[in-house]
Amino acid sequence: MPREKVILSACLLGENCRYDGKTKKVNEIVEAFKDYEIIPFCPEAPLFGTPRERINVVNIDGKNRIITDETNEDVTQILSDEIETFIKQNPHAKEIVLKSKSPSCGLETTPILNEKKEIVAKGNGIAAQMFLNYYKNTPIKDENSYL
Repeated sequence: MPREKVILSACLLGENCRYDGKTKKVNEIVEAFKDYEIIPFCPEAPLFGTPRERINVVNIDGKNRIITDETNEDVTQILSDEIETFIKQNPHAKEIVLKSKSPSCGLETTPILNEKKEIVAKGNGIAAQMFLNYYKNTPIKDENSYL
């Protein structure tokens, strides 16, 4: 019998895929989903490598954009395309657990910056927002639900 699928931020599973080349493994999450088919998710690593330049959510003219920290490159479209491809390849999941505060995966915890790089709000990362729009009937949480 096929196991139910869950989508989990890869860094929470112990993959060294964060911008700094590290992980944010949460053993409680690994344990909670040991009987599921786990689909690891990180939209940044395949595009930008590991380690990589940090990215931020920056509000520009009322729209949230994903901007690299040092080179100020707008990578919103390339990230959106990567996330959309992932969603098409994984249209169903029993649950989704994302990394808080991440510019990709944060749920209402991601710092939103202005063009001067000052925090003006907290909101969703780009992937979290796209997941909320697509996976409407799927519980979406962050690791804090398991700590």
